[in-house]
Amino acid sequence: MINTYYLIEGNEQIGPFSHTELMERGLSPDEMVLSPLTNEWSAASNLPELNNYFTSQGIYFPTKVNAANFWWRLLAYIIDYVMLIIVFGVAGTFLGFIEAYTGIQTESLFDDSSDLTLKLLLVVCFFLYHSIFESTRAQGSVGKIICQLKVVDAEGRRIRLRRALGRNLAKILSSIMCGIGYLLIFWNDRHQALHDQIAKTYIVRKTN
Repeated sequence: MINTYYLIEGNEQIGPFSHTELMERGLSPDEMVLSPLTNEWSAASNLPELNNYFTSQGIYFPTKVNAANFWWRLLAYIIDYVMLIIVFGVAGTFLGFIEAYTGIQTESLFDDSSDLTLKLLLVVCFFLYHSIFESTRAQGSVGKIICQLKVVDAEGRRIRLRRALGRNLAKILSSIMCGIGYLLIFWNDRHQALHDQIAKTYIVRKTN
């Protein structure tokens, strides 16, 4: 029974293949497979016995079960925010040492006239930080990595930098009107915020 998987190649049915042989072919999620467990043709992404294989390839199909809820996403954000505070705290300490040992005045970098510039710099750094990490094999920021969260597209694949940039830019819309775009996570069956819906992305949580 385990050696009776079949595939469609062109207009022909090929096989049989064992479960191992099927994975060794480099199976793609949208390939049609006849599984001995269901006795029906189905996309490979819909077969539970192939989930571990696709996960090993960095493909995490978004479902109602693995969609990351609001609290996991909030925890990841807090971790990232605290990490950012620590990084800038270390940077501030470093500048303090420079001033103490060289006499170079660094207060001018943090005076009132440059306050807006620093805030904009922080926003840009946070924006690029999330966008770049989401488009790498990590598929998420340090906070998301710790919480085992992944940013994926509708097919469960890693998103490209262009989409990651668009997703994070759309967070501006999620943030307005008291952050109601984020509250949509509570009502969406796959916990998508407004910026996720705009970018057609999902946050999934690894369970194994």
